[in-house]
Amino acid sequence: MRKMLIGAVILALPLAACKKTGDDTYEVKTPTVGTETHTVTTPSVDVGTRKDTINTPVVGTKPETLVVQKPVVGTKKTVVSTPTVKVTKP
Repeated sequence: MRKMLIGAVILALPLAACKKTGDDTYEVKTPTVGTETHTVTTPSVDVGTRKDTINTPVVGTKPETLVVQKPVVGTKKTVVSTPTVKVTKP
């Protein structure tokens, strides 16, 4: 129980030293002799979608005789959406 409490305190300590100062910027206090304050800028991430056209296989049958159906393989164009991610470093 004590180990779990000590572990929780150690994990919560760095979170308590950070403060959000603006959009994508954080102020971090580091323990040295005294306390130093650094400003850290996080990268911005733009997420979107893009439409692509791919060929997908299509399997069908075609009558060859009265009783026998002949398998036929072809392709069909299909539009799919793919995700795009753009990361801009500070």
